[in-house]
Amino acid sequence: MEGLITTLSSKYFPKKNLQKVVASEEFWFPGRWVGAVSLLISPLLLLAGALLRFRFHFFFPQQLQAFDQYPILMQTSYSLFLAGNLFLWPAILTLTHLIGKVKPAWGLWGGTMVILGLFARTFHAGIDHMAFQLVDNLHLEAATKLVASSYGAFHIVSALSACIFFGWIVLAIGAYLSGIFGWFSSIALASMAALMMGVLKGSSWVSLLAICGLCLALLPLGIQLLWAKPRPTKKSLLKWSLLMITLVSFLFFSGQLG
Repeated sequence: MEGLITTLSSKYFPKKNLQKVVASEEFWFPGRWVGAVSLLISPLLLLAGALLRFRFHFFFPQQLQAFDQYPILMQTSYSLFLAGNLFLWPAILTLTHLIGKVKPAWGLWGGTMVILGLFARTFHAGIDHMAFQLVDNLHLEAATKLVASSYGAFHIVSALSACIFFGWIVLAIGAYLSGIFGWFSSIALASMAALMMGVLKGSSWVSLLAICGLCLALLPLGIQLLWAKPRPTKKSLLKWSLLMITLVSFLFFSGQLG
């Protein structure tokens, strides 16, 4: 296993930079462990959500029609994508922290723009959810007409759409200049700029390639952060795993009551 980690490290980014940061780390938010788990989980959630709706055309009438015919599939798809988007912010803060040790300006601006873009995607997910409820309550034809009549209406979040596009590019350049990523991982990260933005957006080949690029960039970094010393004991891992399962279960059932 250690040989695999070493191979990935030498291929994607210089190991000495990461080891130096981890070995001398002071407190930072969200921290090494939360950041590493986010680096591993969030890209896979995004990819799963995009794959589930890949068979349908990406524009909103076809997305509403797909929900009308396959409600569980589409609800699962959009929920997984939203979960990936929500869990992505610790990964971005972690990458920003690593970049900022060497190139603080690139980390600051890249991380800020990407996270603002994540807020915009979360806002769009709320509109997606409401549109699907319209299909349930008003039926497909009426819901499609209502969405069409308001599609493209101005809202302040529209101003953040450019942030997610330029943010990934700035962050990728910062990752390369700081030595955290090599050229391959930096290009893979920058490919996220091609991911479609907006309400009721489905998947295309471009979407899948962009998210696969995110996986290629973030997954090796997450693995190495988890594998770097000092490592937690098995007892500590068990304790924190049980705590997280309890916390997530509590939040889920509390939300259902609300």
